[in-house]
Amino acid sequence: MKSISLLAFLMITAATLTARSAEKDTRVFEMRTYYSSPGKLDALHARFRDHTKALFDKHGITNIGYWTPIENPDGKLIYVLAYPSREAREVSWKEFSADPEWVQARAASEVDGKLVAKVEQLFLSATDFSPAVQPSTGSDERVFELRTYTTTPGNLPILHERFRDHTMTLFTRHGMTNLFYWQLLPDQPAADITLVYMLAHASEDAAKASFAAFRADPDWIAARKASEDKGGGSLTIPDGVKSVFLKATDYSPTR
Repeated sequence: MKSISLLAFLMITAATLTARSAEKDTRVFEMRTYYSSPGKLDALHARFRDHTKALFDKHGITNIGYWTPIENPDGKLIYVLAYPSREAREVSWKEFSADPEWVQARAASEVDGKLVAKVEQLFLSATDFSPAVQPSTGSDERVFELRTYTTTPGNLPILHERFRDHTMTLFTRHGMTNLFYWQLLPDQPAADITLVYMLAHASEDAAKASFAAFRADPDWIAARKASEDKGGGSLTIPDGVKSVFLKATDYSPTR
């Protein structure tokens, strides 16, 4: 009986590991930040709402979400796309850029000038501890928080370990929703020291209350100390945690 039980256990374990491996997200993600030309943000939204999003779908580009900062003096639009691979991304964008419908929509929208003054982009992959990176909607309107961590040299793996084993569970305990966790692709600047992730909250005030409770949680205090002992000090550089609160656009698949 013991040998049969052990065999069954090993078979279940192997099946679980195989399933986890099969579920690994190998897609490439692109986070694009557009700085709209003065007075053009509404027109940019209209172009995405009426044309661009559907054309992305047409050319095999997956729309994950579209957001604007709650405080938005620079007229930013931040959005995330997914592709099967970096090579697939290049093919899809080439086809999208040449699509007559896009050429016409772009020309019509820019009769009075270009809508975008500057574009920033990051190429990312999902961490092994990220929830599934796919569109989702909350039961009520949500506020989103984009957080970027810059680690001290060599400590990104330890930071990942802390999130994997402790932080994410504690976020959930204190009312925060873990959405997406990414690392930069190896060819991106600062790939070895950067973690990018997104949370959802009921409101900005709820986020502040959740983080206050999280930081006071004895389990967090212990996990942080253990990780910093292992890493030889703080896992992030001074001022190495950046946060921006976002709201979803009305056409965002993630709301």
